[in-house]
Amino acid sequence: MIYILLAAAIFAADFFIKKYIDENRKIGEESRILGGRVILRKCYNKGAMLNAFEQWPRLVKAISGGALILMCLLFFFLLREKGKKGLKLGLAMILGGGAGNLCDRLTKGRVVDYFSFQSRFPKLTSIVFNLSDMFIFLGAALMLIFHKK
Repeated sequence: MIYILLAAAIFAADFFIKKYIDENRKIGEESRILGGRVILRKCYNKGAMLNAFEQWPRLVKAISGGALILMCLLFFFLLREKGKKGLKLGLAMILGGGAGNLCDRLTKGRVVDYFSFQSRFPKLTSIVFNLSDMFIFLGAALMLIFHKK
């Protein structure tokens, strides 16, 4: 049950942050927080990661939705097993983040991204993320770490 609540909390947190950013920030407006290490900026992403496949939004929606359905099925069966807490935690993070981004794609036709990390590498600094993205990455890393062959 705790893993389902975690996925829902990730979804809700990102939903409300995206709503706030979308309603209160202008495209191109920037502010820095955490000693300048994090840059807040509103950006729309019509494709997958880094705007990949932005010219095929229906394909991106279909792949995102299909992947989320597969992850839900895996999660359903994994929750029935004892142990495997690292895998369950990682999958809950992926589901919460994936649902957040898919919700944006389905309701707005784009994903709202809102922060970057300051780096000495301009390309890295130019990449804009959202909370869902971070949980997808972290969840995938946990699943790789705790996966046994």
